[in-house]
Amino acid sequence: MTAALAPSPKAPVILVIDDDEGTRLMLRRILEREAYQVAEAPDGDEGLAACQRVHPDLILLDGMMPRMTGFEAVKRLREDEATRAIPVLMLTALPDMNDKVRGLDLGADDFLRKPINRVELLARVRSLLRIRYLHNELEQRNALLRNVLNRYVAEDVAAEILTNPVEKLRLGGQTSRVSVLFADIRGFTSFTEDHPAPVVVGLINLVFNRIVPVIFAHKGTFDKYLGDAVMAFYGAPVSYPDDTLRAVQTAIDMQRVFVALKQEQAELASLGLGIGIFTGDAVVGNLGSEQVMDYTVIGDVPNSAKRLQENAGPGQILICPATCEAVQDHVKVRPLEPLLLKGKKAPLQVFEVLGLRD
Repeated sequence: MTAALAPSPKAPVILVIDDDEGTRLMLRRILEREAYQVAEAPDGDEGLAACQRVHPDLILLDGMMPRMTGFEAVKRLREDEATRAIPVLMLTALPDMNDKVRGLDLGADDFLRKPINRVELLARVRSLLRIRYLHNELEQRNALLRNVLNRYVAEDVAAEILTNPVEKLRLGGQTSRVSVLFADIRGFTSFTEDHPAPVVVGLINLVFNRIVPVIFAHKGTFDKYLGDAVMAFYGAPVSYPDDTLRAVQTAIDMQRVFVALKQEQAELASLGLGIGIFTGDAVVGNLGSEQVMDYTVIGDVPNSAKRLQENAGPGQILICPATCEAVQDHVKVRPLEPLLLKGKKAPLQVFEVLGLRD
């Protein structure tokens, strides 16, 4: 018969899986005397089911049981992502060292020989619960780090970074092939003159709440807000073969989202979105001081992307030749008159994005 106490946020929960009712009763009395919560299961099958219900912090598992042995149960526990991190203390009367080695190889964390010594049992329980506490603390920190990363990059990009954070987020910069996107709200200066500050702040936040998720949806890296503009890039810290195409898809979707938003909000009717994308080799990395760092792109590529954006009209997407070459099989474009961008010595051939090909 399976029994479980009501969950408590303070006392650790220990699940005892043993086919001997007398052993379960003895362990319950010892553990409850130390203020632990105790749940019971008479065999491996019910023990695995109890894990899903009570979410124990530690499992005391008998090695020899009918139907499913403790060795099979610990193997199943380690195969399940939900239970693989729960410490397992195996209880056994088997004298053979090979059985102990087998249990450890299958994933048990510790062994305790029967008959059980109370002092030794509690010492091992405390030790394994410390391991569980440290694991939970590490998981919480990883979750916090993941949440922080998700503010700048897409969730799957964050997961890729966490597989090798030292390499992916090392201090300093490195040269990477990137596509940089700038998107700016056209007509916003006049808009701020005609509307009170709370309205301006509310509407610009509304715009950003709609267009910034498009960056993450296409696995882009959010860089920064610049007043009424947004900067993002593709190709770092994780590079994909279709980085440039996803940058252009982002721009197309941003325009679509902005048009839909204007239909919802009459106050935005006079505004537009101008976007520029430039592709090339740039320095990417954590730049700044020891106290404040910014993961960003510097050099000619972001500067040129900003200049393209400044020349884009409302609803327009301008791209450079390198971007055009990378996406021409998937995107409809038309060449425009060459532009002499600020800081450039020669005019640049510019292309306007018209949409995705069928």
